Parts: sequence; C-alpha cells; structure tokens
Amino acid sequence: MDVRADPTRQLVRLRGRSYVAFVFSPVVPIVEWLAEIDATLARSPGYFVGKPIVLDLASVDLSGAAIAHLVNSLNERGIRVLGIEGVDEERLAANMPPLLTGGRACVITRSEPAQKPEAKPKPTSLLLDSPVRSGQSIVFIEGDVTVLGSVGSGAEIVAGGSIHIYGTLRGRAMAGVNGNSNARIYCQKIEAELLAIDGYYQTAEEIDISLRNRPAQAWLEGDTMKITPLN
Repeated sequence: MDVRADPTRQLVRLRGRSYVAFVFSPVVPIVEWLAEIDATLARSPGYFVGKPIVLDLASVDLSGAAIAHLVNSLNERGIRVLGIEGVDEERLAANMPPLLTGGRACVITRSEPAQKPEAKPKPTSLLLDSPVRSGQSIVFIEGDVTVLGSVGSGAEIVAGGSIHIYGTLRGRAMAGVNGNSNARIYCQKIEAELLAIDGYYQTAEEIDISLRNRPAQAWLEGDTMKITPLN
C-alpha cells in the first residue's frame, strides 16, 4: 500500500499596520483648489512625495470622469492618492484608488484560548531628550510631543496633541492631526518651515518676520491660525 503523508498546512499570517495619512478635501472650483496645491508645492517642493494621501470627496459632487481627472492631476504633481472616501463606490473605476472607510486600521490576530496578559495603557505623551535632526520624522498620534532640544531643518514632528519644543524649531510641526483643534505649538525660537494645527497651516513665508528667533506659540482661533510671542 502506498501511504502518502499530507503536507503540513501553513497558516497565513495577517498583520494590521497603522499609518498617518494626509487627507485632501477639495472644494469647487477645483482649478482654484489645485492652484493652492501648486502654491504649497512651490514653497516646499516634494513635500508630499512618499506621503500617504487620502482624497475626501464628501464636500463636492464629482462625476466618475471628474474624479479620475482629479486623481491624475494630483499624480502629475507627485501626489499619489492612497484611497478615496466620501463618495459612492459606483463612481470609482477599477483602475482608481480604492474606496476607504473607517479611517484607522486594527491589529488582526487569531483568537487563542489562553488568557492574555492585561494590556498596558498606551502613553498619552512622548518626551524626546535629544534634538530631532534633519530628515527625521517623529509621529505620535496618541497625544503631546515634547522635545528638550531643537528640531532641525527638514525634520518634522507630527502629534495628535500639542507640541512643545524647548529649543529652536527650524523644521515642520503638525499638531492636532486627529482633529484636535485645541492643540497648540510652543517653541523657544521659531524659524519653522511649516506650522499646522488640525489641518490649518502656515509656511515660513507666511509667518510674521518679527517673530523670528523669538519664543512663540501657535493656536487656532476658528479657522485661522494665530502665532504670537510667548511671554
């Protein structure tokens, strides 16, 4: 009798992974909205290259052809759209980015009968006791970020809460990325390339030159970012 052993089955291992994505919410007329994107890229060339981008179309009513044209227009500017939300799936062609919902990934695991240890609470703040150098990107969406040193040109800090910098801010600081409009940005010397709170931003050219090299704070007042000296 020919006895053959069954090959050992390999379980597929699935993992979840969370990324911070920039959400673009276009408004009509689209041509003027794209002109604002061009102005931003002129000040910071390549800033969105390699960044996950989600296109939120909830505030506009675009046909399938118009959506495809918008995605291609962004792609020509070096902005790759990871996914689209806020639109009926029927308007998205098969070769377009997928429809996204939920906005945040979760870890996928197989349930085990063994009792799991009690999960430790996630930290609500991040403290960095060394400078953030050029090219580094610090992302902490759970809460505040505090840097005891400086943030170099070309570096970026992304926080779900407020950002506190005890040295010079020369790079980019983006606070309140989870929709926290009460977040603030503090620094001992402001030479920032870009400041952003809850999606509202100012670039280096828009920051009052009288604030340069001075302690400063930034916060939102309605839809307007305010930057004042820090007393």
